[in-house]
Amino acid sequence: MSPIRPENRHRYPNDWTEISLRIRTVRAAGRCECLGECGRGTHTGRCPNRNGQPAYGTGSTVVLTVAHLDHTPENCDPANLRAMCQGCHLHYDRDHHRQTAAATRRAAIENAGQLTITDHERHST
Repeated sequence: MSPIRPENRHRYPNDWTEISLRIRTVRAAGRCECLGECGRGTHTGRCPNRNGQPAYGTGSTVVLTVAHLDHTPENCDPANLRAMCQGCHLHYDRDHHRQTAAATRRAAIENAGQLTITDHERHST
C-alpha cells in the first residue's frame, strides 16, 4: 500500500486498510490491474507485475498499491479503485501530483505575502 500523506489521512475512511487489502489480494489476486490507463506504454493488456515479485523491465520488487481513479480518497467505490504496482500508480498520478504540487507552492507563496506583480495587479483591480 502506498503511504498516505499525513495531511490527507482524514480523507480516507477508517476501514481503508481493509478496503485496500481486499482490492489487492481478493479482487486483483496480487497482480497489477492496470490495463494501460497508466499511460506508461510499457505493457499491452493487463500489467504483468505481481506483488513481491521482480518488476518487468527493472527487476525492483513490486509493491502493489490501490489507486483512486478519480484521485478522490473519499470515493472508495470498488469501480473507482484499481490495484496498481508502484510504477503504474506513480505514472497514473503524475499529472495530478504536478497540479497539487503547483497549488501547494502557490499557496505557500501567497501565505508568505509574495504575490507576483501580475497577481498583485489582478487582485487590486
